[in-house]
Order: sequence, then structure tokens, then C-alpha cells
Amino acid sequence: MDQAIIEGLDFREKSERAQSLTLFPIARPISLLTNATDQRAERLELPVWTRGRNAEIARNGRRGIRVAAGALLGAGPGVCEGNSVAMAGSAAVAAPGPSAPRRLNVNVGVLGHIDSGKTALARALSTTGSTAAFDRAPQSRARGITLDLGFSCLRTPLPPHLGPGPGELQLTLVDCPGHASLIRTIIGGAQIIDLMMLVIDVTKGMQTQSAECLVIGQIACQKMVVVLNKIDLFPEGKRQAAIEKMTKKMQKTLENTKFQGCPIAAVAAKPGGPEAPETVNPLGVSELIEVLKSQAYLPTRDPMGPFLMAIDHCFSIKGQGTVMTGTVLSGSVSLGDNVEIPALKVTKKVKSMQMFHTPVTYAMQGDRVGVCVTQFDPKLLERGLICTPESLQTIHAAVISLKKIQYFRGALQTKAKFHITVGHETVMGKVMFFSPTPADFSKEPLENAFDFEKEYLYQEEYLSKGSKSSEENKENDQTGEGQLPRQQWALLEFEKPVTCPKFCLVIGSKLDTDIHANTCRLAFHGILLQGMEDKNYVETFLPKLKMYKLKHKEGQVERVLDDYSVIGRSLFKKETNIQIFVGLKVKLSTGEDGVIEGGFGQSGKFKIRIPNGLKPDTKVFLTVPSKKKSKAGKGDTAKEDESSKVDSAQPVTVSLLFKRYVFDTQKKMIQS
Repeated sequence: MDQAIIEGLDFREKSERAQSLTLFPIARPISLLTNATDQRAERLELPVWTRGRNAEIARNGRRGIRVAAGALLGAGPGVCEGNSVAMAGSAAVAAPGPSAPRRLNVNVGVLGHIDSGKTALARALSTTGSTAAFDRAPQSRARGITLDLGFSCLRTPLPPHLGPGPGELQLTLVDCPGHASLIRTIIGGAQIIDLMMLVIDVTKGMQTQSAECLVIGQIACQKMVVVLNKIDLFPEGKRQAAIEKMTKKMQKTLENTKFQGCPIAAVAAKPGGPEAPETVNPLGVSELIEVLKSQAYLPTRDPMGPFLMAIDHCFSIKGQGTVMTGTVLSGSVSLGDNVEIPALKVTKKVKSMQMFHTPVTYAMQGDRVGVCVTQFDPKLLERGLICTPESLQTIHAAVISLKKIQYFRGALQTKAKFHITVGHETVMGKVMFFSPTPADFSKEPLENAFDFEKEYLYQEEYLSKGSKSSEENKENDQTGEGQLPRQQWALLEFEKPVTCPKFCLVIGSKLDTDIHANTCRLAFHGILLQGMEDKNYVETFLPKLKMYKLKHKEGQVERVLDDYSVIGRSLFKKETNIQIFVGLKVKLSTGEDGVIEGGFGQSGKFKIRIPNGLKPDTKVFLTVPSKKKSKAGKGDTAKEDESSKVDSAQPVTVSLLFKRYVFDTQKKMIQS
């Protein structure tokens, strides 16, 4: 981004004023100050993006001080007790000060079709806008649509079901684009939300991108609220009937999803449309806030483990440093911590942090935060990840556990290319599907683990009802009457390396599909189980993956040599090296087991030894003379034998079954 904007800086400040700000790292407890200067401001306990001369600090006796409302630029309420400043900041825990209210943060995604009014709704709900809220980017304003993720927040008293008060519920609104071409951004936004608002234009109902957003929500989110927007477009006399009709339609649509029975609210976020004056009050927003409060829950927040943060905006402030804003995906971060930008292999120290205009010293999983570092060019990181140094892997391929998205039309074919979204990065990748061995199809799926000691069965496509591979397995009786496996996997090979954590969400899409086609472009989703960091993974890693193909060749018995030997044909091509098949077991359609002894002549025929001998019935069947008359003389026994070739409408077949490991460089054929 080329705008000098940041979480915690008032966007309305003139650029000159923003550029004159001085960033102070604050490391020591505050003490009694009568004249605030830039030098003394360094003694503050919290990071402050502000100018020393603007800090109005008043003496309040020997017990301490109070920082006035104007002391911190957009810092919000701050209360000093004794010798420390208490600021509410962390998502799921109380702020450090004993008198500070408890603040719970819940990330709420605002998703829906383009022009359904998502940004207007986010604006109507918000009490605080970040630097990346409400389409502030010039490109968004010029085109009149949301082009990137927008962030703002709604602060409201903590509802009783979330714990005893006093406290504050902070709903961080993640405004996602609605245009079909921005699906990558939508997927990235969906991965950081706890609760989803699906915004529907009440005059149009479900549209193509509404449906895709619903699919993404089912993958990435646990709870949802449907918002029927633009109810002001109906005359007041017909409004309620229209709302009830659309409510019933949406309830029907959601019947077979995880969001069955979810709340549905009706609003007009901007009555009169985009050109209406700002003085026009929205309709139904207060009721929607109550619905959101009722649906808010205590999300799982774990400050332990490596720090990982998804960066969505990165920019510099002259004389201050570079600010990276985003959402903490795991772990926690504090002032002074070293963080790595893994895509660039660069490590920087955290100079200061803010959350929605509030300076903080600490952030944990789920928090929306701006992190300031120095001596880093923001042009190098438009979007990406920062983390605890050396905690992330950069991988060239991966094994994932996956499920097909039921709305995707068509088969998922091995060797096909998909747009693979890994974490917050999307690259092209090739897939290879595989399943458990048929004996393990009904076994309990393994959660967040992959066993390299087990064998796996290669599949030409993802197995599902009606798929070609599942029908073949049923015919071959490999799966126990066509049973489908409870878990399936895929090997992903990326066209360029990606940096991601283990066990991150993976989504496969066909984003090159016509955006005007009424079809779901999302094909599958899964969890990354094992990444391959070595560029030469084909030689160093893949041989550990015991994935095999079942090979089935079929030929015919041509004639009998003796009670223990027959000659076969049509199993191999003329140019095949039959010697590599010597010793492999075969089975005759009449029930006898045999072993390939070697080639016979130069035309691809072969000799089979029958250890237990041919059955009498088989021998009689195989030695029935041909109806063709022999041209041989009376004593020409060789030609007489030739005339004894099998010439039956149902010849005796020879079946050769073996398996070959896909990544075995020696291409060995193995029979159990």
C-alpha cells in the first residue's frame, strides 16, 4: 500500500501531521510527569504512536497520574492506577490493570455477493474503523467495489452468557470482497473469522458468490448469521411480507448445511443507497447487534506455541518504521520480540503495537493488531506471514487429508491442476489422490497425523459415489461391495514453494472457470499433514510414501505342453522383456495357480508352469482338437500339436495381478 495508514492512527489526520508523528518504544513504568517531552515519553509503559507535545499530562497528587483523552492519538480510554497505565487490549483475557474491564474479541466475517451492501453494513455496525476499513483505498473508491479485506470493530457491553461483567465484547468485522475474481482474498479472510455474517440482497436472494461464500463458511467457520439487506427497497406496506418470503427461502437453502436453523435478521444498512446523506439512519441494525451478541461465543484462544500472524497490509510511516497489520493466527507476541518474515528470511524486532487505536504491549491468538518494525521496505511484503523465527516451513509439496466439496461438479482427477490455497497463499498445484488399502476402508480416520509405515492405494480420481474409480473397485471386489473409504489423501506438488504452518487449511479450486457460469469453483478442502521442504523431494522424500498401483493383466492359454505346463499369449507385447516377469504367479480361469517360467518364441508368448498339475477337466478342455483340418502328413506330429490349439468361444484366461509402488525407482513388481 502507498498510503501512510495504520491501525491506531486516525485516518482523518492530514498526511503532514501523520508524517510528523514520532514513535516511542515504551519499556519502563510511568512516573509523575509535569511537562511531557519527547525524551520523557520514553518512560511510558505502553507503545505510543504520538507526538510528545500533544501529550496533556496533568498532575494528580503523589498517587499517580491520568492520561487525558487527547494524550494519545486515537488511543482510546486509558486509566492509571498507582504507577502504571492500564489499557484493554488482549482478545480473550482481561487487560493487565486491575481496574480495566475485561475485553473479549470475536472476529466476524462479512461475506456475500458483490453489491449486497457488505461494506455499508460494516460501516453501520462499527464504532471504530481501522486504517483498512470502508473501502478507503483509492482503487476501491474509483471502482466503487471492495477490492481488499477491510477491518473495523463494534464494541458493546459483554453479554451475560459470555461471563460475569463488567466487560466489553469487541466484534472485529472483516469486510470481504464480493467480486468473483477476488475469491482468493475471500478465502484468506474466512480463515481468520469465528462467526460469519452472510449478507443477502433481499431483492435478489442467493446468488453465485453468495453460494460460494456459504461453502467457504462451512469449511472455515462454526456459526453464521444471515443478514437480509436493502429492505428499504420494498414499500412499507409490502416490506414484512417480502422479508418473510425471503426468510423461508433462506431457511430452505440452509436445511442441508451445518448452519441449519441459524438466525436471520433483516436490515437496511444504507437506506436510499450509496448516494443517500450520512444523516439517514439505518434500519434494523440495533436488532442485528443483539443477534450478534447472542451468537458470540468464547473462541478457542491459546497463547502458547510459536507466534504466527497473517499480514494483510504493510506500509511505512516516515521517520517511524514499517507497520504490518493483520490477525494473530497462533501463539502470542510482545514488545521487543523478534519476528521472522519467512518468505524473505528476514528477522526484525517488534518496536511497538496497537489494536484499534489502542497501544498494547501484548497480543495473542485471534487479535487484530498493527506491529511496527524498523528498517524494512514495505514493498517487499504486500501480504504474507510473520512468525517466531524458524517456526515455519517453506515447502515444495505436501500430503493432505481432504474431502470433496459436494457442490463441485465433475470428478477430481489425479494429475489435474488446481489453484491451491495453503493458509493465506494461493499457487497452482498438481494433485495425486490415494486411499487406504481396501482392508482399511472402514477404519477410523486419523486426525492431524499421517502414518508413513502404512501402505496406500493409488487412485485415478477421488473416490465418491458414482466416480469411475469406485465403480472399478466395486467390479474388482477391492473395496467390499463398493464401499468408500472414510478418509482419503492427496499429494500436492506446487509450481512454486509456499510458506505455511503444519495442519493449516488447504482449499483446492478451479478459479479459471468462467465467473459468469452458475457453478461452484471450490473443489476440495483439507488439512496439511506433511510438508516437503527439500527441493529434491522426489528422490529424497517420496520413496518413503508407500503408495502403490494395482496392476491387472489378462491373457489366454494357447495350448498345453504337458500335464504341468501350458503356453500363454496376449499377456505381453512383442517387445516386452518377459524376463522381468519370470517367477510371478498367475491364475487360470479354470482355477489352477501357475508361475511364469519365461518367454516362448519371439512373439510375446510365454511358458507357465502349473506346480499342482492341470485338472483333468481343464486338460480335456484345452486339448480339444480344432475344427480346422490339419495340412500335416501322417507322421508330422509337430504340426499335429499345432492343430491342437485351443479354439473355443470361451478360452481359458490367464490373470496376472501384482502391485508396483509409484515412487519405487526400481519399479519392482510385488505379489503378496
